[in-house]
Amino acid sequence: MGNQQIVQKLWNLCNVLRDDGITYHQYVTELTYLLFLKMMKETDNEGSIPEEYRWDSLINIHGLELKTHYQKLLIDLGNENNDVISQIYTNAQTNIDEPKNLEKIVRSIDALDWYSAKEEGLGDLYEGLLEKNASETKSGAGQYFTPRVLIDLMVKLAKPQAGERCNDPAAGTFGFMIAADRYVREQTDDYFDLGEKEAEFQKKQAFTGVELVKETHRLALMNAMLHNIQGEIVLGDTLSEMGKNLKNFDVILTNPPFGTKRGGERPTRDDLTFATTNKQFNFLQHIYKSLKPDGKARASVVVPDDILFKKDGNGVEIREDLMNKCNLHTILRLPNGIFYAPGVKTNVLFFTREVTDRENTKDVWVYDLRTNMQSFGKRSPLTEKHFENFITAYESKDRESIKDDRFNVFTREEIQKKDNSLDIGLIADDSLAAYDDLPDPIDSAEEAIAKLNQAVGLLNEVVIELREVEGEKVATKPIKVSSNE
Repeated sequence: MGNQQIVQKLWNLCNVLRDDGITYHQYVTELTYLLFLKMMKETDNEGSIPEEYRWDSLINIHGLELKTHYQKLLIDLGNENNDVISQIYTNAQTNIDEPKNLEKIVRSIDALDWYSAKEEGLGDLYEGLLEKNASETKSGAGQYFTPRVLIDLMVKLAKPQAGERCNDPAAGTFGFMIAADRYVREQTDDYFDLGEKEAEFQKKQAFTGVELVKETHRLALMNAMLHNIQGEIVLGDTLSEMGKNLKNFDVILTNPPFGTKRGGERPTRDDLTFATTNKQFNFLQHIYKSLKPDGKARASVVVPDDILFKKDGNGVEIREDLMNKCNLHTILRLPNGIFYAPGVKTNVLFFTREVTDRENTKDVWVYDLRTNMQSFGKRSPLTEKHFENFITAYESKDRESIKDDRFNVFTREEIQKKDNSLDIGLIADDSLAAYDDLPDPIDSAEEAIAKLNQAVGLLNEVVIELREVEGEKVATKPIKVSSNE
């Protein structure tokens, strides 16, 4: 049984809990509590878990006794001295009311083909479960889950290297950092090409993040652990005072949350140059300020369309500051429908933090992967193939030589004339081509009025003739249609 089949079996267990009123997201959290114990057993890492709370303690009891034991297990593991265990189980509580449902899930998890799961990778299995949760629109998880194909693209173009510090200030389930770790492992023979200290750095310090939402933070910890990443994942708010200590990173990969902070509250940190209630603008400021100013540190950031053109919230000044401090060399206009949150139009900004803070962006190249593209969604997902031409254009040493109508360049002077608006680069929409040859609407209206007047004149003549035939010679006031009426 492959991981996809296991994920589907685990997901189908959610049906067992419907009568308990459990949501998809609560179910994934509940699975995390149980899968942690099972996976620790399968990987021979149960030593850090008190013996009375290991996996086998759940399969040897039944009914109400099982539920009571499970509730105590959650509380006590949340108070363990072990950082990973305590963070995963902090304030943990079960949403399963029926003991028979809990027993059904425990027995079903125990019966899965864990040998095959280990062969394919327990981390990949868990990521598959998170992706399944995000794709279910009822779960609401799509708001923090970035499609893996987009994550992989951004990582591939950022090219994180061994020894570099990578960070995601809005970590979600830690997908960007897991993909970055996977990329570096592929370049270094799973870190065997590195020295002992370098390999230790990669596992414990290279990949870090911050996540605001407690339940999502729990999922991120589990995800990182299953991928053998021990870098710090802070439970906190990047836009608070703690965010001031996040700096000097070599690579930042992120998809910050959309919207305003806490209904309009300004960020609590005082080191952002431009104060605004817009989360995206604040994250953008944080990102380019937290990059190492060495001319090599780089970021790839997902932003919604309005960040490209919005004037309020100091939008004009923040975009100008970004282009001064960094070389904003590329914008990718993403197609519609690739995020599970419908109707969101997004882009990826690619920029490098330079040594100086003035006039570092000379030209901005924009690739339009939105216009004249097919409709994407759950049934027609975006794939690697859709990015092939963009990757070719992005990686070209001579971008001027690229013959691709979707790829266009704009000078800093052109952008400044538009109030630093970056809402640029969208090509002509072929779906509107059918309307290109239509006549001027005013001309069409005047022509229609003239024909109506002519028709009314003819009708008046017919009416007069008919009355004459009937011997009723009555003066008739002609009807007229005026273009002014």
